[in-house]
Amino acid sequence: MLSKKLLRAMNDQINKEIYSAYLYYSMEAYFHSMNLPGFANWMNVQALEELTHAMKFFNFINERRGRVLIDKAIDAPPTNWKTPKHVFEESFKHEQLVTASINNLVKIAKEENDYASDVFLNWFVTEQVEEESSFDGVLQKLAMVKDQPGGLFMLDKEMAARVFTPPAAE
Repeated sequence: MLSKKLLRAMNDQINKEIYSAYLYYSMEAYFHSMNLPGFANWMNVQALEELTHAMKFFNFINERRGRVLIDKAIDAPPTNWKTPKHVFEESFKHEQLVTASINNLVKIAKEENDYASDVFLNWFVTEQVEEESSFDGVLQKLAMVKDQPGGLFMLDKEMAARVFTPPAAE
C-alpha cells in the first residue's frame, strides 16, 4: 500500500503529466499556425509521451491498491510564444520542473521506506534525463540556426521524423 503522503503526491503528478501534454498540444497548435508541421509533429509526440507517463502513474497507484483521484483542474497552458526557440526555452524549463517533481517523489518514497515505489520512480528519473536532453538538443540546433529561414526549414523537416514509441511493457 502507498502511504497517504506518497499517494497524494502521485495523484498530483498525474495532474502535472496531463498538464504537460496539454502544454505540448498548445505548442503543437502554435507550430501549425506558423506552418511548421515538423515542429508540430515533434510536440504531438511529446504530448503522447506525457499522457503515457500519466497512465503509468495511474496504473501503478491502482496496482498498489491506492485510489486515483482526478480532483484538480488542468491549468490552461500558454498559447503564444515569440519564436520557435522561445517555445523550446519554455518547454525545457517546464521539463526541469517536472524533474524536480519526480525527484521529490523519490525523496518521499525513500522517507517512507517504500522500495517498490522507489524502483518504479527510477524509470521516471531516467526518463527525465532523456526528456531534458531532447529539449536541450533542439535548443542547441535552434541556436545554430538563429534567424536563418533555410535552417529552420531544414530543422522542421528533421522534426517531422520523430515517431511516438510507447515504452516497453514491464
